[in-house]
Amino acid sequence: MNSHERAMERRQFLKGTLGAASLVALAGCDNLSHSSWFPSILSKTEKLTERAQRAITPTNALAKEYGEADISKVFPANGNTDPGTGEYAEHVAQEFANWTVMVGGLVQTPTSWTLAALKELPSRTQITRHDCVEGWSAIGKWTGAPLGDLIRQVQPLPNARYAVLYCADVDEDGVLYYESMALADCFHPQTILAYELNGAPLDIPHGAPIRLRFERQLGYKQAKYVTMIELVETLSGIRGGKGGYWEDDQGYEWYAGI
Repeated sequence: MNSHERAMERRQFLKGTLGAASLVALAGCDNLSHSSWFPSILSKTEKLTERAQRAITPTNALAKEYGEADISKVFPANGNTDPGTGEYAEHVAQEFANWTVMVGGLVQTPTSWTLAALKELPSRTQITRHDCVEGWSAIGKWTGAPLGDLIRQVQPLPNARYAVLYCADVDEDGVLYYESMALADCFHPQTILAYELNGAPLDIPHGAPIRLRFERQLGYKQAKYVTMIELVETLSGIRGGKGGYWEDDQGYEWYAGI
């Protein structure tokens, strides 16, 4: 690729975005990660974005919510669309009756919830827009258990700073996906463990039976197929130490705020 082509690539990517500070990718939107310039843009903007957002945005400020009439006819299923493991296939055959989400780590009372138990908790429904750096967006209605309610039940220890979410899907090399978030963001009203999309149970491509909805963050932070949440003091020493599969392996940045 010559210099002119590289410049065109940059312009096409930047066109239609809200600025370099919002250039973060959805899980599976990895085409740009192989360019020479995309990871460096993310690296330079991440810290600025986080500092700016946390400084000027109230902690519980909500992402925009929409009406039923705004729900997209098609909501793309990006990234992995099936974990592809024998263990997951067994859960599918059992209609996820034995699926559990364990919350542990730096907590006083580690606890596991089955899918049925999660559905018995108070729920939240929200209609929000999902934006992908590849150029598409979609509006969907998500229902799930507020993550903050689970975190309160397990009683975090004073030194807990991050929540690490482990997933059931693997890449072509058999590496499990994971993501993480600041513990404070777990308590945001729109941060939920979703089990329904548009009034129906999550299907496999969209992360059945449980996925994270973290509405003030973009893309790859919305972990699918969640099996365990670990509260930790530092992300150092966990896998590649950068806080997520895409951060470790593809150069994406940890903070993806909007």
